[in-house]
Amino acid sequence: MKPPVVLILCTGNSCRSHLAEGILQRALGPGFRVASAGSKPAGYVHPMAIAAMAEIGIDISSHRSKHLDEFLDDVVETVITVCGNADQACPVFPGQVNRHHWGFDDPAHATGDEARQMAVSRRVRDETRRAFEAYAAGRLDAQPPPPYLRHHGNGDGHPEKSTSLGDGNHPLPAGRRRV
Repeated sequence: MKPPVVLILCTGNSCRSHLAEGILQRALGPGFRVASAGSKPAGYVHPMAIAAMAEIGIDISSHRSKHLDEFLDDVVETVITVCGNADQACPVFPGQVNRHHWGFDDPAHATGDEARQMAVSRRVRDETRRAFEAYAAGRLDAQPPPPYLRHHGNGDGHPEKSTSLGDGNHPLPAGRRRV
């Protein structure tokens, strides 16, 4: 069974959403499916987005601009919008549990010479990186540990004693319940 999708939406799906997709997929690793789409896809991934990501070792050159309708029949667990228009046009996907909006400037609309446009692309990439790496760290912290790392006692065949104060505000060790 495929894991559910974390879907990143933007209007054109040409720049910001691809920056976020590449960063989040690398930060979360292979146990998560990350994708991006747009409400009005531009039909291409912006070359400066590809270049900015290559500078930090992430290759998005094979990404393509997609319409959000491609995901209507998929299990989309989380939707993250990165522009205001996509936030307003975002449908609710079947099975969707979470929705977040983190708006970023659009490097595709940067003005000036190529050096200025690239500077904007780098700035937005770095802002996106900070937000999405923090989100990924939170997601990974919330994941249960793999079975081989779970602790089931104190090594002498007896369960470990809880250090909970019993007030419901402090967690009990895995497998314990309050009495």
